[in-house]
Amino acid sequence: MKRLVLAWAATAVAATGAAVAVLGLLGGTLTGPSGHVLSGAEVRAALASITPAPAPRTSAVPGPATSSPSVTRVDKLVRTAGGTVIASCQGDRVTLRSWSPAQGYSVDGVEAGPGLEASVEFEPGGEGGEVEVTIRCQGGRPVTRGE
Repeated sequence: MKRLVLAWAATAVAATGAAVAVLGLLGGTLTGPSGHVLSGAEVRAALASITPAPAPRTSAVPGPATSSPSVTRVDKLVRTAGGTVIASCQGDRVTLRSWSPAQGYSVDGVEAGPGLEASVEFEPGGEGGEVEVTIRCQGGRPVTRGE
């Protein structure tokens, strides 16, 4: 029994060492060229460069499709103590494009839409209260509850 435990421990140590060595060699490939963390200004610039989705095409009768009135997608970045959310509106329909919990929080539930409302709930790992972010569209723009 003692030999089995020693053999298992030796195998575990060897496997861990091999995994660390391989990750050290591949680390740059897995994390990208620089592993650069974007600043707030870089995030805003990236969000500003997002182009609206093309307007949907509809056809009332068989034949060539005609363009419907242009519906512009409007994005908004929402920061809370529990995390960050990017939401967009197309008309009165809201969609959560992405959400990321802050350090010490996790995502408890998501209703990403599209719909009249979309929400995400950030739950703290320790002390602190839950943070629920509910977003709807008002005038074609994403707004949070209480805004």
